[in-house]
Amino acid sequence: MLGTEFRTGSPIWIDLGSPDTRAAVAFYGAVFGWEFASAGPEGGGYGYFRKNGGTVAGLGPLTEQGARSAWMTYFRTEDARAAARAVTGAGGRVRAEPVSMGEVTFAQFTDPQGAQFAVLQSGQGLQRASEDDALVWVELHVRDPRAAIGFYGGLFGWRSQAMEAPGMTYQVLSIAEGDQQEGSFGGVAPLRDDHEDARWVPYFAVADTDRTVAAVGDSGGSVLMPAANVPGVGRIAWLADPAQAVFAVLRPDPRQA
Repeated sequence: MLGTEFRTGSPIWIDLGSPDTRAAVAFYGAVFGWEFASAGPEGGGYGYFRKNGGTVAGLGPLTEQGARSAWMTYFRTEDARAAARAVTGAGGRVRAEPVSMGEVTFAQFTDPQGAQFAVLQSGQGLQRASEDDALVWVELHVRDPRAAIGFYGGLFGWRSQAMEAPGMTYQVLSIAEGDQQEGSFGGVAPLRDDHEDARWVPYFAVADTDRTVAAVGDSGGSVLMPAANVPGVGRIAWLADPAQAVFAVLRPDPRQA
C-alpha cells in the first residue's frame, strides 16, 4: 500500500483545485477532520490539509480558464523535464510545463485517453498515508486499460497484475522496484459507461465508510456509488464534494463490516 518513503513512480502528492477554497476547507474538515494551513502570501492561495500533525493533501484555487474542480495525483519522477518529453512522445499532452520552485520541480499532463495526472521531482511529499483520513490508494478509470498500462509502464516502469473482480478484470499497479505486492499503490479499471470521464480517483482510508458517507451528505456533497463491500478489499464508496470533485473512501480489510 501507499507509504511515505517515495520511489520512482510512487504517488507522492495529491491536491485539490477548487473554485471556493474556503468552502472546501469547511467540507473536508467536516468529513475527515482535516485542518488547513496556508502556504503564505507568496503561495497564491495554496495551502495544506493536515491531520494529526502531518500533511495529507494540498489545496489551491483553480487557475485554468474553464477548469473543473478535481483532485490531482502526482507521481514521483527523477526528472520532470524528461517525463514531459516522454509523455508527448507517447501520445499524451503537457498541460503545465515543468516549473521549479527551489529543489522541487513539477509538471501536469493528460494521458492519451484524457486522464489528468502530474509528476513531482522531489524527495519530500505527503506526510500521512495509508491511515485513517489519509490517501490509501489511487485508481485509474479509462476506456482501454491495456493501452493505459502500456503508457504509464513506459513512463514510470510500473508493473501490473490482473485480479478478477465482479464483472471485470482489475489491474493492480506496482512501482518498478522491489516486491511487487509490497510496491502496489493503485489499480486500473475500465470505464463503467460511455458518459464517464477518464480520470484518476483518490481513495482515502476511513474508520467507518457509512459514517463518512453520511457526513458527506450532511456537508453538501453527493454519493456517486453507495457504500458496498468488496471481498478481500474492504467497504468502499464513491463520493463528490459540493464542487463535484470526485473521490472515494475505503475501510480496508480486516476491519470490513
